[in-house]
Amino acid sequence: MKTNYNLLILQDGTTFRGTSFGAAAPALGEFEQDLSRPESTATHDPAAAPRNAVTPEAAAAREKAVGEVVFNTAMSGYHEVLTDPSYTGQLVAMTYPHIGNYGTSADWSEIGPESGCARTGVKPAGFIVRKLYTGPIPAGRQSLHEFLAAHATPGISGVDTRRLTLCLREHGSATGVILQAPNQSDGSIASEELARVLEYLNAFPTMEGRNLVGAVGTREPVVFNEGGTPRLALLDCGLKANIIRELTKRGAEVTVIPSDAEFEQLSELKSDALFLSNGPGDPAVLQQQVALVRDTVGRLPVLGICLGHQLIAEALGAKTYKMKFGHHGINHPVRDELTGKVFVTSQNHGFAVDESTLPSETTVWFKNANDGSNEGIMDRGRRVLSAQFHPESAPGPTDSAWIFDAFLDALKER
Repeated sequence: MKTNYNLLILQDGTTFRGTSFGAAAPALGEFEQDLSRPESTATHDPAAAPRNAVTPEAAAAREKAVGEVVFNTAMSGYHEVLTDPSYTGQLVAMTYPHIGNYGTSADWSEIGPESGCARTGVKPAGFIVRKLYTGPIPAGRQSLHEFLAAHATPGISGVDTRRLTLCLREHGSATGVILQAPNQSDGSIASEELARVLEYLNAFPTMEGRNLVGAVGTREPVVFNEGGTPRLALLDCGLKANIIRELTKRGAEVTVIPSDAEFEQLSELKSDALFLSNGPGDPAVLQQQVALVRDTVGRLPVLGICLGHQLIAEALGAKTYKMKFGHHGINHPVRDELTGKVFVTSQNHGFAVDESTLPSETTVWFKNANDGSNEGIMDRGRRVLSAQFHPESAPGPTDSAWIFDAFLDALKER
């Protein structure tokens, strides 16, 4: 049987050879059409000429095969990872070496009709594994290969993911691409071809400065558990479906609203609070969403998870920053600064709140027990609470599910 070779290439030239699974990866020539070469860049001084660039529009149009390479430390839960909108624009490498052994099922998806999102499917731009399982799976499920192929997402197996992870930890998350090896006889790439790939990667927009919430989330309001209390307006920046499940099973009515909503819409809905979801991209450029939070704080309680936490911090006057390689996995310890208790959490974020820039009236609620980064804040006076991690735990441990009780209890305080 013929082997179809794929390559994973990082922007510094580090190259990994592997075999193809899922959808077919693009060939080298398919990327070069994304490069913008406007005549206005012409100059008599070659040193002053700006390099070719992949425009934001071209980057948004290329949803697959290229993006920021990150590693996820979970041993299971790959289906939930693949359907998590926060991974939009990223190539995800699983550090656990054997992936796919229990197949996939639509019931596990974190995006789709249940979340109110009009756009379904696999959200990462590509998937990277050490060893792909190809044996039998339970009846009624789809194999990982079939699932990725059905959603036009390329995968690469046979990658030394330990080496890749160490590379990302040492040098930081990098732009990368999964492409068909130009030489399919041995999976190699010539030096001049590699140079063309690196030109493309170094012209591709980094995650810093990218607004990706427009590519995910609902376009129209969707109500869940109508008639419940309290009444929450959930701003959908790329929410995970289990957030809705956790809120509605506690009796709340949840109206999922588009990420470009304004405060007047909250008033029309007679919302008791604004809840901000997780989502992809750089929080610092989401000025419309930050403005909504700023308009809401002090008028309604504001709650947030992951990107929502970062948007709240920005609205309060704090700054966010790009982490070296982020937190992605289901085994991250977090310490409650109010009680000293440590619990294990599910996480997926590449940006964090700069704690030193928080206003004095804001209390640090949680810290990461590994690196000390901020994992949550509160302002009891203005009824603001947020968590950087994922208390909805999909996939992952349920240690932090109590956060939803704390969120809803805060709404009762006056």
